[in-house]
Amino acid sequence: MDDGKPNWWSRPSTPPEAARIPTPPPAEEDDFPLQAPGAAPKVDMTKDAAPAPGSPAPPEPTPAPAPEAAPERAAEPQPEPAPEPVAARPQPLHEPDEYRTPPYGEPGPWAPAPPVQHPAASAPAPQAVTAPHPAPVPQPVTAPQPVPAPQAAVPPQGAVPPPQGPVPPAWGQYDPWGTGPGAVPPPARKKSRRGLALVGALAFALLTGVIGGGVGAYVERNGGIAGAVELPQTDAGTTDRAPDSVAGIAARALPGVVTLHVSGGGSAGTGTGFVLDNRGHILTNNHVVDAASSSGDITVTFSSGETASAKLIGKDAGYDLAVVQVTRVTGLKPLPLGNSDAVRVGDPVVAIGAPFDLSNTVTSGIISAKERPITAGGEKGDGSDISYVDALQTDAPINPGNSGGPLLDGKGRVIGINSAIRAAGGSGDGEGGGGGQAGSIGLGFAIPINQGKRVAEELINTGKATHPVIGVSLDMQFTGDGARVGDKGKDGTPAVTPDGPAAKAGLRPGDVITKVDGQRVHNGEELIVKIRAHRPGDALALTLTRDGRELTRTLTLGSAQGG
Repeated sequence: MDDGKPNWWSRPSTPPEAARIPTPPPAEEDDFPLQAPGAAPKVDMTKDAAPAPGSPAPPEPTPAPAPEAAPERAAEPQPEPAPEPVAARPQPLHEPDEYRTPPYGEPGPWAPAPPVQHPAASAPAPQAVTAPHPAPVPQPVTAPQPVPAPQAAVPPQGAVPPPQGPVPPAWGQYDPWGTGPGAVPPPARKKSRRGLALVGALAFALLTGVIGGGVGAYVERNGGIAGAVELPQTDAGTTDRAPDSVAGIAARALPGVVTLHVSGGGSAGTGTGFVLDNRGHILTNNHVVDAASSSGDITVTFSSGETASAKLIGKDAGYDLAVVQVTRVTGLKPLPLGNSDAVRVGDPVVAIGAPFDLSNTVTSGIISAKERPITAGGEKGDGSDISYVDALQTDAPINPGNSGGPLLDGKGRVIGINSAIRAAGGSGDGEGGGGGQAGSIGLGFAIPINQGKRVAEELINTGKATHPVIGVSLDMQFTGDGARVGDKGKDGTPAVTPDGPAAKAGLRPGDVITKVDGQRVHNGEELIVKIRAHRPGDALALTLTRDGRELTRTLTLGSAQGG
């Protein structure tokens, strides 16, 4: 019966095998052909369907290259089994299907498909023969039965085939869902170590996150784990500072700054000074050491804490400057002196002193004004202790006890000697009397170092300082604008000193001086300050008014001994 379904367990034999097998007798229709015993069917998936039974065999085709069969291991020589009698072969029950080649065909419903039998582990795999051969003759089969083992190879004609041992049944040669005879099963798939590592890492991260979150929540709620409290702190780091910083300036200047304790005449005081040279000379204010002028005691304390006794070398009340000296002291650190004429408003400054006896105190600020005429002192009442200063004004905090200390510029050079402050509600340190000790309000005054240097040199060399003078007596009660020359001098002496600098310049009593070198003066004190800012022998241009006329006179400053 031909129902169009291929018979995919029919296999063509090789030409030498077909020649040795007798032609089966015709079988009745609707029957299955049996394969001759001992025949070894050859699996060949590259050939077309065989012709129908009874048709003449086609001529042997010319050998042509055939597609290579899958490489298989050559079968080992096996002893040939004993020949078995050939049974009568029934005829097929239907015509062979031309599409019987797998995978298009399948067994009909009238006969169950033989089970797939895998070869034994010890059986050798048959080797396919790729030599060309004529069209295969269909080999009929019956119900599932044992099939002799296929030959591994077909020897050429005339050659004695090698002995063969038992082979697995023919159905072991083809399994459309298997790996085929002799195939080595694929190795077991190894689990990816990378995947396992990734899973492990994720699990570890999750676990540590949960634990860390729990610990963090506990620490936050309970203020930390029980035990000794240790607060976080940064390390000390470097202690070096820029040379032009306040810290750098202070570090260099402090070894040269001293604190003075003075007692005598029933009074005592504290002030500041700084080292001028290696011989032990120290510059300070006159009002700091005034109590020790006759037989007092002066003690100098250095920034390191060492102390030494000092003696008074000279002082001048008009400039409010004094020099003391220590002896048998080594390792002195003199401070460099700057130039006060080069100072400009807004320049940064640093003040060092002992305000309220607090030694080694450092404050900083700027120059808030310059050539500020001030007077200080006057506690004695006779005017002998009044000082006139053309001062540098600073907002660096200065308090009682800073007097005599250095005012330093941005490079650590001395540009002034701190001398006085303006206090709210009264006078303070260095200010003219009586108001008690008040704190700083940001108005401090320093004697310019150019003036201090000249006076210090004179005090060291001679014990006295000279004052520049113009040779006139001023009317200090004049309320107009300017400095008026008096009508008479002290004790009835002439107001204009005969042959003095003013007399030689042509000044007369009653003249009102309004300018000095082009700078305006408003009273007699300011005129004295402007004159004291110069040296004896300097020439000054004075602008004055006389009888409503403005005149200009030039004079050369004279010299007077200070006290």
